[in-house]
Amino acid sequence: MEAGLLSAILGVAMVWAETAGPDLELQKIVGFWREVGVASNQSLALMTPKRLEALFLTLSGHELTVKAAYSSSGSCETENIVGSEMNVSGKFVFPGHREIHVIDTDYERYTILRLSLHWQGKDFHVLKYFTRSLEDEYGPGFWRFRELTADTGLYLVARHGRCAKLLKEVSLPGPC
Repeated sequence: MEAGLLSAILGVAMVWAETAGPDLELQKIVGFWREVGVASNQSLALMTPKRLEALFLTLSGHELTVKAAYSSSGSCETENIVGSEMNVSGKFVFPGHREIHVIDTDYERYTILRLSLHWQGKDFHVLKYFTRSLEDEYGPGFWRFRELTADTGLYLVARHGRCAKLLKEVSLPGPC
């Protein structure tokens, strides 16, 4: 489990962007999100053997449950992680010194998250761009992501993956 979360979180983004703000409507961020882009100043964040493809978020009170779908050596793996909201709207803390912070979102098409991890005495951060769609990659959210990470240097654009599609199919009620 630790290696999977590390692969989803590792990296350093030298951007300290504005948060989505106190008016963030957390209920609107629940649901399926496919990873489309990752920004980091360290190549270690981009060289992980276990690749995050998608998240399915659910909210219960002040607890955020993240169901993550990974691609690893040609197979799909899922993991559930439960975190609780901190005193900042849109910022959740998870066991093992991990955090997810909603940086920007339009709720319907994209969200940009900053994932943080304290590991081996160091703080790591990575910015990730997600869409609700299995196909759309270059909408207005992508350009916002590029704007926020212009000085970062390293980018990874996600491949279309079957693990994201499987997570969407099993997590949404009714036909997909």
